[in-house]
Amino acid sequence: MKIQGVLLFCGGLILSQATYAENAGALLNKYNCLICHHTHGKRVVGPSFEMVAKHYAGDASAADYLMQRVRAGGPGVWGSMPMPAAPAQVTDAEIKVMVAHILATQ
Repeated sequence: MKIQGVLLFCGGLILSQATYAENAGALLNKYNCLICHHTHGKRVVGPSFEMVAKHYAGDASAADYLMQRVRAGGPGVWGSMPMPAAPAQVTDAEIKVMVAHILATQ
C-alpha cells in the first residue's frame, strides 16, 4: 500500500515537470525567443539555452540576473547583437518560468 502511494506521488511529480516544461516551451515560442536562441547546439544569433545553463551553473544570482536581462534587454554579451527587451505584455511570472527552464536545460 505504501509503495503504491509513493509511485502515484512520483508519477504526479513527473507529470507536473513535463507540464512545466511544456508551459515554458510554449512561452518561449509565444514571445519569439526561439528566433534567436535554440535549445541546444551552436549559437545562431544568441546563445543556446544549453550554453546559458552551462555558463551560469552554480551561480546563485543567475536567475535574478537573467530575469533582468530578459525584461530590460541590453548590449550583446555573447556577441555584438543586443538582447531586445521583453514586450510589455510579458509578465514577471512568465519570465521567471522561462528563465528557470533555460537554466535547467541540459
